[in-house]
Amino acid sequence: MSDTPEEEDEFQTLHEIVAAARRRLHPQHWDYLMGATETETTMKRNRRAIDSVAFRPRVLRDVRTVNVTGTVLGRPTRLPLLLAPIGGVEAFDPEGAAACGKASAEFGVPHMLSSACFPGLEETAKAADNARIYQLYVRGDDAAVDEIVKRAIDNNYFAFCMTVDSAHYSRRERDITSRYAKPWRQNVKGREYQMSLSWREVHRFIETHPDYPLVIKGIATAEDAAIAAQMGVAAIYVSNHGGRQLDHGRGALDVLPEIVDAVAGRAKVWVDGGFMRGTDVVKAIASGAECVGLGRLQGLALGAAGVRGLVRALTLLEEEVRIALGLLGVTSFAEVGPTFLHHAEPIDPPHALSAFPLLGVPPGG
Repeated sequence: MSDTPEEEDEFQTLHEIVAAARRRLHPQHWDYLMGATETETTMKRNRRAIDSVAFRPRVLRDVRTVNVTGTVLGRPTRLPLLLAPIGGVEAFDPEGAAACGKASAEFGVPHMLSSACFPGLEETAKAADNARIYQLYVRGDDAAVDEIVKRAIDNNYFAFCMTVDSAHYSRRERDITSRYAKPWRQNVKGREYQMSLSWREVHRFIETHPDYPLVIKGIATAEDAAIAAQMGVAAIYVSNHGGRQLDHGRGALDVLPEIVDAVAGRAKVWVDGGFMRGTDVVKAIASGAECVGLGRLQGLALGAAGVRGLVRALTLLEEEVRIALGLLGVTSFAEVGPTFLHHAEPIDPPHALSAFPLLGVPPGG
């Protein structure tokens, strides 16, 4: 389904979608989406890393036709994107993860379902005929993990993801200050399994399920990326949880090049963390990522207008990507690389929404 004229009239820019989400979301849900841990330094560094990259465009090239498609684990996608897993996505749309699945199918990019949201593995799969990946916070022993893997395979999730940067819950002070009680964090049983997660479980998964692609989400150093690649992980997902776990971490785009070098082609490399604009996506792919995960932008679009808001955001992002590639003098992502990038000082102070200066939002979001 393409955008209707009404949708185009309401949302002609991404910042209009963000503004609508700010108006429509409950203040606690807004703070949950936009906040990060403690000082929110890691979140700000995500944006600073992206804004510290400038382009080196080439000119006098025929760019009448620009192909913006990409791949995710080799699967063709309309853009080199995936809808990143969001715990508690039902805070932004009453359909929860089902809304993400529907937008994923409609637009043509994969959706990674978080195990910490509703309506759950089976019901989300029933909602749409889309490309989907299941993401797990480990809450049980090996047998429990194997049972979830079976359910994911039975429901056509084409890959499986373990998140590894969440051994302890962080202190997200916006939520604490507003006394926001997140239902998916209440009386959680089995947290000790995530706390004790080690390379043993990664190795066991690959040995037990050799034909099922495993993604490891939360890698932030070359050392860990090299271990994962050596073990045979299908994709290494560079992520700091949007700045929502360890405070004072590095920006994701700063981390990406060392991960790409360490992996050396042995696995695909994905990244998320502050990516909001088409130029952001181009920077990540030029730095060696196969695809980019959209987290906060996904939640903002759902909060603005549900499924149609998310599809519209992806459509606007697609147009931004097409223009950026054309103005760089290339006709596809296959032609971009590090030679198109150059270090530069950011213009504006980084914060959660610094990609949208026309909002007039003060630092901190």
